[in-house]
Amino acid sequence: MAELLNVDDVVGRIVRAVQPLSSETVPLIDALQRVLAQDVVAPVDVPSFASSSMDGYAVRAGDTSGASPETPVRLRVVADIPAGAAPCVTLGAGEAARIMTGAPVPEGADAIVPVEDTGETWRSDGSSRLSEAVEVFRTVESGAYVRPPGENLRAGETVLEQGTVLRPQDIGIIASLGLAEVPVYRRPRVAIISTGSELVEPGQPLAPGQIYNSNGPMLAALVRSAGGEAIVLRTAPDTLDAVRSCFDVALQSAPDLIISSAGVSVGTHDVVRAVVEELGEIDLWRVNVRPGKPLVYGHVQGVPYFGLPGNPVSAMVTFDLFVRPALDRLQGARQAAPPEIVAVLGEAFESDGRRSYLRVRLERSAGRWVAYSTGTQSSAALLSMVRADGLLILPEGVRHAAPGSEFSVRLLRPFALPG
Repeated sequence: MAELLNVDDVVGRIVRAVQPLSSETVPLIDALQRVLAQDVVAPVDVPSFASSSMDGYAVRAGDTSGASPETPVRLRVVADIPAGAAPCVTLGAGEAARIMTGAPVPEGADAIVPVEDTGETWRSDGSSRLSEAVEVFRTVESGAYVRPPGENLRAGETVLEQGTVLRPQDIGIIASLGLAEVPVYRRPRVAIISTGSELVEPGQPLAPGQIYNSNGPMLAALVRSAGGEAIVLRTAPDTLDAVRSCFDVALQSAPDLIISSAGVSVGTHDVVRAVVEELGEIDLWRVNVRPGKPLVYGHVQGVPYFGLPGNPVSAMVTFDLFVRPALDRLQGARQAAPPEIVAVLGEAFESDGRRSYLRVRLERSAGRWVAYSTGTQSSAALLSMVRADGLLILPEGVRHAAPGSEFSVRLLRPFALPG
């Protein structure tokens, strides 16, 4: 029997075999979670002008020397500068200009005095009358409350690198550069095939011996969560003709990747592998992983193909381990290590010696994360995955993990990790 393949080696082989897709330009408003196809470089300074960081008065700092509530300095008000308006005055000695947050600082001014440090009281409805003079109650230094040009970004500075998955804050910084569109990699189109004569689509009545198809909707959701476009095909019963027809339909949809679930093991009704070998080739099979040993990776008429196990937990775990890195690569995303923490075992765990990914819930105790089983580790028990915070990783060769020992946990949901 062929030796089982190492998980890390398999991931490396898959990622090296997949090439990024072509790029496209999309409106910035639609670019969330898309992957940058080229660096974003600042075309201008941000901000492009000196601006006020407070509502108050633009002044010459030297004119406020010695100012205090007991000995205020009186300055003549010569202008009113709202945000969005270019100042048309140059401040001279003993002069000030009322200024709003974000407004350009006028020539001659080098500091801002917040309105709270003056004798003025402004109404929030904007009806406050412009005074002829203002009393300043504090001394300010040059540069006080002034945002200099380029404080945020300098022209020519690389803001975001190619391969970045765009977050809301990334969208914001790109918008601040005045860019309305952004080049991103195309979303991979993923055809999803569920096989099994026992499967019935949700919403239909069950006959004896049948179960609902959970893998199809689950895999579609996983594909979308990884940035792909899911093409969900009809369920195929366990016959060569039905499976072959399903693959034909999948290929007609011009996919960038094909995923099937079930039918790739060695059972007498596991016909998917035979069809894949007929239409393409299998590059690797049988990975040293639990759950999910009967994983298949290959190509069907040149399209990358993953044959995932039929049990839902196995399908989900192998998607996360092997398919997600391939989808990242197709989208040009930089390969990043999955989020992991170290946890202390709150109970004993058993394995069969394969690298095992066991469902656990996490609790915080005495400054450490403690891992507990979510229940049965059966690969058919999807509820234990629903309740899991992460996957406890038992390395190859570990058959017994005692309480109190430490292992890595691959997180399945966001966690507020302590600083």
